[in-house]
Amino acid sequence: MKFTKTLLATTALTVAASAVVAEEMTIVSWGGAYSKSQKLAYHDPYSEKTGVTIINDDSSAEAVAKLRAMNEAGNITWDVVDVVAADAMRLCDEGLAMEIDPDTMLAPAPDGTSAADDFGDLLVSDCFIPQIVYSTTFGYRTDLVGDNPPDDICDVFDLEAYPGKRSLEKRPINNMEWALLCDGVAKADVYDVLATAEGQDQALAKLDSIKDSVVWWNAGADTPQLLADGEVIMGSTYNGRLFSVIEEQKQPVAMLWDAQVFDLDGWIIPAGLSDERKQRALDYIMFATDTQRLADQAKYISYGPARASSAPLVGKHADLGIDMAPHMPTDPNNAKNTFLYNYEFWADYRDDIDAKFQAWLAQ
Repeated sequence: MKFTKTLLATTALTVAASAVVAEEMTIVSWGGAYSKSQKLAYHDPYSEKTGVTIINDDSSAEAVAKLRAMNEAGNITWDVVDVVAADAMRLCDEGLAMEIDPDTMLAPAPDGTSAADDFGDLLVSDCFIPQIVYSTTFGYRTDLVGDNPPDDICDVFDLEAYPGKRSLEKRPINNMEWALLCDGVAKADVYDVLATAEGQDQALAKLDSIKDSVVWWNAGADTPQLLADGEVIMGSTYNGRLFSVIEEQKQPVAMLWDAQVFDLDGWIIPAGLSDERKQRALDYIMFATDTQRLADQAKYISYGPARASSAPLVGKHADLGIDMAPHMPTDPNNAKNTFLYNYEFWADYRDDIDAKFQAWLAQ
């Protein structure tokens, strides 16, 4: 019955969208290889299907500020905007993004699973439509770890088994969580513990145990370069960066997926669109976030599709010809022990913990 209801709602929305819709839309994203992957997987097929003209805008880094300004001026010129989940939450809280009902505005999975169940915990905001999962995780030099490659996040803290430098991002986020996990805190309790001064001190004490062996990084490209140069034995960065150093540069590097920290990127539809533009945006969103389309994007970039039903459909890289599933953070073999970034926690505690972390670094 639930599947039938969902199908009816989906059909009704599609009919409504086809009745009165705009024939041009502006889609905002990040540019570069990521926007190219969206163009190939979503935009071009949608334009071919509907005849709609899609204008690409690479302003996602400024999305929050620009949408605030557009709203203030009463002139919303964007139709669909790609943002990270944290920005989607801010825009939703400020009333600048429209709320989405996943079971009527997004397509069900091919087997009838509702969109809400298919996206699951990744629906972190009422206004956010998840698209890809990327992660911060570790790479390590295969030629420097001997016959016992690391397979546990706590190997990062084991200087006896894995002597040498390791690189960590120069901020508390992720590092504090990993430190608590490796100091015996259960995954479900990490943020409750980290909310206390004692828990923050506990995390810093654990990090203190390897502090003298850490190279701190600021840019996502730093760790791949440090690994390629052999200056660190292991280091954290974004999984897409590690894919490049492993598969494109063919460096002796492998992935440590344990306790990878999931982060999300996806779509919002700005509040305040005309009915015609809103219907076009909703029609595009239903198309672009279905099971097959999210799997198709993985042909072009090593970020995992946000739907559970998309993972089995991930195929080969369009240019390299290699199977992409082993490189996806969402692949079942890689996602056995994941950690989902808590946006609300860091929104509340970021300033205080940042100050404490920087003071600790200076010691």
